[in-house]
Amino acid sequence: MPELRPISIMLYRRLLSYLRVIKRRPEGGPDNVSSAAIAQALGMGEVQVRKDLASASRGGRPKIGYITRELIADIERFLGYDNRSEAVLVGAGNLGRALMSYGNFEGYGLKIAAAFDVSPALVGTAFKDVPILDAAKIPDLCRRLGIRVGILTVPADSAQEACDALVSGGVLAVWNFAPVNLSVPDSVVLRNEDMGASLALLMRSLREKTGESSEAPRPARA
Repeated sequence: MPELRPISIMLYRRLLSYLRVIKRRPEGGPDNVSSAAIAQALGMGEVQVRKDLASASRGGRPKIGYITRELIADIERFLGYDNRSEAVLVGAGNLGRALMSYGNFEGYGLKIAAAFDVSPALVGTAFKDVPILDAAKIPDLCRRLGIRVGILTVPADSAQEACDALVSGGVLAVWNFAPVNLSVPDSVVLRNEDMGASLALLMRSLREKTGESSEAPRPARA
């Protein structure tokens, strides 16, 4: 398996945008796509798009552009989509089931192999063909299956314990949706998704766009 080259998060995000644009092109259209067409679809500068594509593919040709299917394969290979990883999810509540329902994870090289929970009503059942197992089995199953990625959708007060169980099972990357700061070894990659902070940023941006004050309205004087 070839070693992935480190890339910046901004380049990664731009390449994801290009990939979405390319894949949404109508069926039956031209077999090739140009950097100019991608730039126009995204409202970006062509020079930036051409430079980014050159980092992922050598298939570009003057006046022809890229063969679409080859460019898709090159970008996905560059982003590591061909390096499939199985993940486990801890917390099969509403958020956990929403993530299990998301059908595009495999397109990004990730498959949820199993879920864990502490609820007797959920343990032993399945959701979207994903088995829900007793959380006490996290370390053992992760070791036996060679799981490298864990997804946490548990309450804040149980997140660290669940994270420790994943790390004990050999998990190397944790995607945390719990609203709490977790402690992990330096060898483990931790990605926090703080939905509260994202919502606060969204509302602040809305106020700035509409010119509304962020201060609470003051009561009128009698």
